[in-house]
Amino acid sequence: MKRILKLCYAYFAVFVGWYLLYVLVRSPIVPPPAAAIVNFFQIFPSKLWLNLLVSTFRILISLTVALLAGTAIGVFSASCGRLDEIISPIVYLLYPVPKIAFLPVLMVFFGLGDLPKVVLIVIIIVFQFILSTRDAVKKIPRELTVFAQSLNLSRRNHFLHFTLPAILPAVFTSLRINIGIGIAVLFFAENFATKYGIGYFIMNNWVMANYLDMYGGILGVSLLGMVLFAVVDGVERRGCRYRPEGETVFVARGVNSLINIVLV
Repeated sequence: MKRILKLCYAYFAVFVGWYLLYVLVRSPIVPPPAAAIVNFFQIFPSKLWLNLLVSTFRILISLTVALLAGTAIGVFSASCGRLDEIISPIVYLLYPVPKIAFLPVLMVFFGLGDLPKVVLIVIIIVFQFILSTRDAVKKIPRELTVFAQSLNLSRRNHFLHFTLPAILPAVFTSLRINIGIGIAVLFFAENFATKYGIGYFIMNNWVMANYLDMYGGILGVSLLGMVLFAVVDGVERRGCRYRPEGETVFVARGVNSLINIVLV
């Protein structure tokens, strides 16, 4: 109930600010909120849903690939000092580079479909997953790591029951950050060589001075981001029930579960 009230408050604050801007500007570029909302529901079945569906597909594929690749690289990097010495300098060198400028190069290599857009998002957000995961693994108390290793567990059990639960809070935080970054990059990428996508929809209506439909697209992309955040929050609440008690407490509980595995 409290989350619903907070969400209603956020919407109320945004729409009040929107209405005040409409009153102050008095320009077609800023339509009244009520008109934009009504138009959103009118164009959703005919125009908007397909563009949102295509954008959702692209962002989900990009987040999944970057999450799996970045988490794996981060864990291996933190677990092997020599590997970290090889990977970290490369990450530090490439992370600040404005990789969004490589979209034309990616379109030459991968064509004009979804693949170059997905690859662009992945190479931009994967570094955040690598760094956050690597740092989370390094923050696990060393005495607990040594104790877990003394149980002679398989690598699979060690990762699933010790390392993975310990780094999940950092992974979820990185995932939230990358949702915002990924949607922003997607908006840019969908302005080139495509006929569908929420970025294309917004900019195409802006060019045609169809501002109501343009704001319908903006409402659509904000709805997409809100849904993705809600899904991540829901998964985290179920997978990280320990978080209010602290990460170290959870790692200790993870060690207890490892002991149970060994005893069984």
